Amino acid sequence: MNKRFLDMVLSGLSLVLLSPILLVLAIMIRIKLGSPVLFAQTRPGLHGKPFRMFKFRTMTDARDPAGNLLPDADRLPRFGRVLRSTSLDELPELWNVLMGEMSLVGPRPLLMEYLPLYSARQARRHNVRPGITGWAQVNGRNAISWREKFELDVWYVENQSLALDAKIIFLTLAKVIRRDGVTADNLATVKRFEGNP
Repeated sequence: MNKRFLDMVLSGLSLVLLSPILLVLAIMIRIKLGSPVLFAQTRPGLHGKPFRMFKFRTMTDARDPAGNLLPDADRLPRFGRVLRSTSLDELPELWNVLMGEMSLVGPRPLLMEYLPLYSARQARRHNVRPGITGWAQVNGRNAISWREKFELDVWYVENQSLALDAKIIFLTLAKVIRRDGVTADNLATVKRFEGNP
């Protein structure tokens, strides 16, 4: 069966079935964190083509007296941490899957500014659509090094199959339930990739 067809069917069905939860989350986010409810950012997709990825907002816009945004850790309240640890903030990405910009399974879409920093091998992660979850996410998620993460991404590209995707989805659900590897060393956000040494 075609992977893209499965992505369309499963993401569309999930959006319909989860719509009550999405609505409740949107209302809670608006009340607790403010607006906009969705966080949108340009990320590289298949072959590095830019697209707008959507997630639920998890941080506030708290600023210091000079009007500068506070550090991420100071803008990530308990409610935002819960959204991240349960991966509920990732649910809007189902729309990106439905639109063909992402897949349910694939290397996570990172920042556009990382593109020129990859080695030729690491850049192979863009030979497939980015995913909501992937092989790196079920083998350490944010608790492993960038080098390890990219190697796992490339391994997925070289070994992808529907059976492997099914295994990754199953392992992802187990990881989410255990809230495993959400952050590295209790950081609010992942340490930035600064290139290969």
